[in-house]
Amino acid sequence: MLPPILALHIPDGFLDIPVSTVGWVLFLFVLAFALRQTRQQFGERQTPLMGILAAFVFAAQMLNFPVAGGTSGHLLGATLVAIFVGPWAMVIVMTCVVGIQSLLFQDGGLLAMGFNIVNMGIISGFVGYAVYSGINKLLHNNPSAQLISAGIGAWSSVVIASIATALELAISGTSSFALALPAMAGIHAVIGIGEALITVAALVFVRQTRPDLLEANAPTANTGSRWIVVGLVIALLLTVVSPLANPNPDGLERVAEDNGFISKAQEPAYTLLPDYTVPFIESEIFTTILAGVFGVLVVAGVSLGMGKFSEKKQISGSDHTEQTASS
Repeated sequence: MLPPILALHIPDGFLDIPVSTVGWVLFLFVLAFALRQTRQQFGERQTPLMGILAAFVFAAQMLNFPVAGGTSGHLLGATLVAIFVGPWAMVIVMTCVVGIQSLLFQDGGLLAMGFNIVNMGIISGFVGYAVYSGINKLLHNNPSAQLISAGIGAWSSVVIASIATALELAISGTSSFALALPAMAGIHAVIGIGEALITVAALVFVRQTRPDLLEANAPTANTGSRWIVVGLVIALLLTVVSPLANPNPDGLERVAEDNGFISKAQEPAYTLLPDYTVPFIESEIFTTILAGVFGVLVVAGVSLGMGKFSEKKQISGSDHTEQTASS
């Protein structure tokens, strides 16, 4: 049985070794720079947000929605994350999500994980955030402008990430760019509409319930932690309905089938919780829910831990400055 292919999760076999190596180098370079940036800029506000956003994106990516032509899609979420915590913290969140999807659930290949994170996190997030920021500024940064900008940014992030994937497939010799580009961009232009709607809906919900989370300098750390629990519960509830996800092939899988390179997908080197299931649990519904709950908790914990690491670094530097001044 071929490994599952979801959205832009590239399986091993689609990219050759040199291209995969470039993906890992790019990913590690940007991640190292992102960790450095967050150590300099991070505060208590972003730490819990990172965990909740990682949990939400992971859970939302389990929910495929139908699009045209018997194809399905799901949220990437990088633009949404960047709007809340900034593009550098977004890199850390998306690394946690995509990395754990690959390592625990065999969703995307190990060799291809570098470009999976580059495509779905770095390219998608930075493009979406740049479009969002630019349009929002042009429209004078009012509430309506924020939603319009977020929708366009989210849509753009999916399309540009799909074009990057097509280029990587072409360089690897898996499919010609002339075939892969219109196929990938065409399908993901439609999937991007769903990304835009979900992103805007999430922003509307947060604006109605906790508008301070959208303000850069809001003192959310002093206003209670109930919103953290609520956010985690929402993510867990998404996993409960995940068995209802649309079963049609997703964007990359559809392109691979239509263009005859689906057979290049390699089975994973090992399996832990393959295809979001727990071994030895026969119920399809229960095994999917349990795997999703486990994934949400792991992703939230890892992302929160990385946020705490950055926060502690910042506090340590502040204490050192105070001690130097006092002496």
